Amino acid sequence: MAKRLGFLVDIERCFGCHTCELACKNEYQLDPDIRWRKVYQIREDAYAMPERIFMSLTCNHCDQPECLRVCPVVAYTKRNDGIVLHNQDRCIGCGMCIMACPYKVPQYNQKQKRVEKCHMCAHKQDQGQKPACVTGCPAEALSVIDLETFTVLGTTEKLPGYPDPKITKPTTRFIQPSIGVQIRRDR
Repeated sequence: MAKRLGFLVDIERCFGCHTCELACKNEYQLDPDIRWRKVYQIREDAYAMPERIFMSLTCNHCDQPECLRVCPVVAYTKRNDGIVLHNQDRCIGCGMCIMACPYKVPQYNQKQKRVEKCHMCAHKQDQGQKPACVTGCPAEALSVIDLETFTVLGTTEKLPGYPDPKITKPTTRFIQPSIGVQIRRDR
């Protein structure tokens, strides 16, 4: 059976330290203005009680990626395991993928005059290793899941402020925060 890989983001564990971003930047020596993974703070009034909640986002490796659909030079491909790859050698920097992605994932590199994005550390996963962001997260808030076999209850594909998942069917899933519950991490 083919895999359908995606990221699982545990919102309850993420405390917004941005280490996942730094791990990715360090792994690929990204230019200072390029971030393949970004940590966002969810508006405090998004839930019934005010909370400081963060979500770490990168490419969602969508089931129906708009970046792949609109690219005029076929720079995007989707692997059998669901990972969406971008070939910078084919990219002409037209920015169609940037405009089409509802999650604003593809990044335009001013120096290279081309687009780039997360590829879920596909080369590492092919060797049985985890993506840099996953290993770099000190709270273990990130993991890679196979949606064909993933069955954890209480997850969602949508958070406040997140675009409608019906558009591209993203593979990222979230473990919702426990609003109003104080969590002790030393137990």
